[in-house]
Parts: sequence; structure tokens; C-alpha cells
Amino acid sequence: MALLVETPVFGPDTNQYAGQGQPAVTLAQIADICRLCEDVGFDGITTAEAGHDAFLPLMIAAAHTERMKLGTNIAIAFPRSPMVTAQMAWDLAHFSGGRFNLGLGTQVKGHNERRYSTPWPSAPGPRMREYLLCLKAIFASFQHPGKPTYFEGEFYRFTMMAPFFNPGPILHPQVPLYVSAVGPYMARLSGELCDGLRLHPISTFRHTRDVIVPAVAAGAAKSGRDASGFDLVGAPFLATGRTDADVEQARNSVRKQIAFYASTRSYHGVLAHHGWEDTGLELHALSVAGKWADMPALITDEMLEEWAVVATYDGLADAVRAKADGLFRTVTLTLLDEARRDVELMRDTLRRLHQD
Repeated sequence: MALLVETPVFGPDTNQYAGQGQPAVTLAQIADICRLCEDVGFDGITTAEAGHDAFLPLMIAAAHTERMKLGTNIAIAFPRSPMVTAQMAWDLAHFSGGRFNLGLGTQVKGHNERRYSTPWPSAPGPRMREYLLCLKAIFASFQHPGKPTYFEGEFYRFTMMAPFFNPGPILHPQVPLYVSAVGPYMARLSGELCDGLRLHPISTFRHTRDVIVPAVAAGAAKSGRDASGFDLVGAPFLATGRTDADVEQARNSVRKQIAFYASTRSYHGVLAHHGWEDTGLELHALSVAGKWADMPALITDEMLEEWAVVATYDGLADAVRAKADGLFRTVTLTLLDEARRDVELMRDTLRRLHQD
């Protein structure tokens, strides 16, 4: 089965996961990376909200590419009203010629309240459901300004659209909607209302097969939708390098990423699926204490195998296919600078992943 393949424009590296900060990025660097990714054959590029706004770099990407899909992976929904998000998505859909897809996530309560200064009045699932319905109503009102479509829910209300503030119709008004999911509720919601689901990397391959895929199918059945075109986007952790020694070093780096996410209690359902609850609690305690450097040692080889694709560069395509075929429609490959500089390596890897 041919896989669609996307990659981040820039995103968290292993030092950032270990609490060591991140380097500054320039507009020229973003443009160069986007052109390179399109030239070697990636189907899409994404931006994360990991210290930077998720939308702004995609305007640069839209200006410097012609073919690739552009998506947020993901933008945090609740700190932005549906109207604020809709306006940015509408402009990106227009300026990219219909190549933009909107990926949204909820983040966890602590980050919403303490980092984003955003209230957390209730469980996130029902609010995200209303958020998506409100977005759809706003998009419809943008496209048909003479006959606005309004939405009133428990958490969100959209009941006014004066012509002065309406951006007006565009050629590609169907903005694909994706949500990020770790648990079954959000996966069902994606199957019911969205075009795709962006898997959080913390969802292991087994958890995805056992929990996420059935939930998506249940959501699609609820709304009477055909799920055959649904885009399940996998984002496995990658431990890769030119030599076996490089791969071993990468394995240790990936442990930092896994430990960072596995310390979050909201994601412990994945760990519980594997019987790793105690490890999750220990990781959480270390994160609260600020002992980020002590956390990677708790990620065992068994855990690494469940979460990551481990291979040298020349075996990466086969290793990805071994775990992703029949599960994902799209796979996100987060390749570090050395791999990105090897243009022929990337071309060959993508060619092999694109093959049926």
C-alpha cells in the first residue's frame, strides 16, 4: 500500500524534550526547508505549536511551494475562539490554493489554564465537538455571505456576521478538519465530524490498532459516513541514523521524547493499555520535580519497540512500512538535519514509501 508522507517544517528536537530549550528560526530557513521538502517529494509539511505559533510559518510555506499539502500538527484550539481559528484557516486555504488542512488539539488542563491563561470549564471532548461544528458554520457563512449559517451550543455561539467582517467566498472552501487523539472519545469524534485524525506520537502501534481504529469506525458509523477515505496520520517516534552506532545514539535521544510525553497523566491510558501505569506515575513525579534528565532511563527497550521505528537510513522505508502498512494512510517522518541534507537519501526513502 502506498503511503503519503509528510514532515515538520521545524519542530521539537530531542534537546527541547529534555528541557534544554530550542534554537531560533528565521523566515529564510523556513522557506529553504519548505522548498527542499517539496523538491525531494514529500506529500505534505506540518507545523507544531511547540514554542511557536502553528499558523504563521505556513504562510511562508504557501508562498514558497506549489504542490505540497500544508497543515497544523497541531494548533491548540481552546485558547483561540472558533472565529479566530476560522479566519486564519480561511486565509491559509485561500493563499495556498486549497492545500491547507486544519489540525486541532485540546492540550491538557494544566497547560490551558497555567500556560495559555484559558479557562477549563468542563471535559474537553464535548467542547471540541462544538468547536468543530461552530467552525463548519463559520466556514459556510464565509462562503455564502448572503445566507449565514449560525451555531448555538452550550460552550460556543456564533450568531452574528456583518458583511464588513466576512472575508467572502474562496475557490477552495472545504477546509479539511483533523483532530489530535490519544483516547477513544476524540477518535470517535474524528470519525464522526472530521476528514482525518492526527495521532499523537504517544499512541503506540498496538494502542492505535486496538483502541483508536475501532473508535474512528464507530464515529463514522454514527454519522453514516464512509470511512474509506478517512486519513489516519501516524507520527511514530524515529530512531534512525547512517550507521548502527548512530541508531543506538538516536535510540537514547528518542527515550527523551517518549519520557516527556509519557509523564503526562492525560496520556496514561496508553501506558495502561500495555501495563506500564507505574512507569507513567514515576515519570510524572520526576517531571513535577523538574528532573527531566532522569526521565529517559525509565523507557525500556520493550517500550521503545512499541513506540518507535528503529532503523538505519537505508532501512528506514522498510521499517516504516513494516509497522505502518495497513494502519496509516499518511505517516509523518520527523527527520533531523543530517538526513535532510542527504537529498538522495530522502528521495529514495520517499520513493519506496510511495510504492504500492
